[in-house]
Amino acid sequence: MMNNITPVVKQLLILNIIFFIGSQFVPVAESYFALYYFENPMFKFWQPLTHMFMHANLMHIFFNMFALYSFGSALEHFWGEKKFLFFYISCGLGAALLHSMVNYFQFKYEFDALVQSGFKETDIFNLLNDKMFDKRWIDILGQNGVDSLASSYMTPAVGASGAIYGLLVAFAFMVPNAELGFMFIPIPIKAKYFVPGLIAVDLVLGFRGSSIFGAGSTGIAHFAHIGGAITGFIMMWFWKKNQFNHKRWN
Repeated sequence: MMNNITPVVKQLLILNIIFFIGSQFVPVAESYFALYYFENPMFKFWQPLTHMFMHANLMHIFFNMFALYSFGSALEHFWGEKKFLFFYISCGLGAALLHSMVNYFQFKYEFDALVQSGFKETDIFNLLNDKMFDKRWIDILGQNGVDSLASSYMTPAVGASGAIYGLLVAFAFMVPNAELGFMFIPIPIKAKYFVPGLIAVDLVLGFRGSSIFGAGSTGIAHFAHIGGAITGFIMMWFWKKNQFNHKRWN
């Protein structure tokens, strides 16, 4: 798995590092490049693309870039530069799409409850845009509901994790019996079990992190991970069925 670094992976690593270092010196960069809720005035049309080059902290970028190097190099060796880049960006955009859709339903669930209770839509948006809320909202939504409303609207998504999950799915498709190690599990696990298990954990945590289902947020965009994985799965399934000789997938 630890192949020599490939050209596109190298360029992606450099871009991510430049974005990360730049955002440390120019914090306002997050407001332009992170992915905001589409009704938030901070949202810009390019953010579904640029958010995948932004990272929250050193640990966040380290794990994502390590995975990009480890799995991305292997895939780029097999596919070539153009197909790999297309796959990577597509998975990142798929992650942004599902994350935004879940955010929309999460936000509207709480927002509609406030409107039905007599609050004006413009007043709700004005308060949220000022990073404030009406204490009466707690009586209607509960604290978790208010937190969910504010988080969905105001908290931007950053990171390459969605694209990385797409790479993981592709790797499991192509090398299902490769044994992968996980820092908290001393026993290597085959990719065909490891990757679905990882996605299942994200799915559970994603639902538990939704106030609709009665729990608090984990602070991680789990549905972005799932969106990247789903996009990767669809693309791999399509390519396997339509473009490749089946023998190459044995």
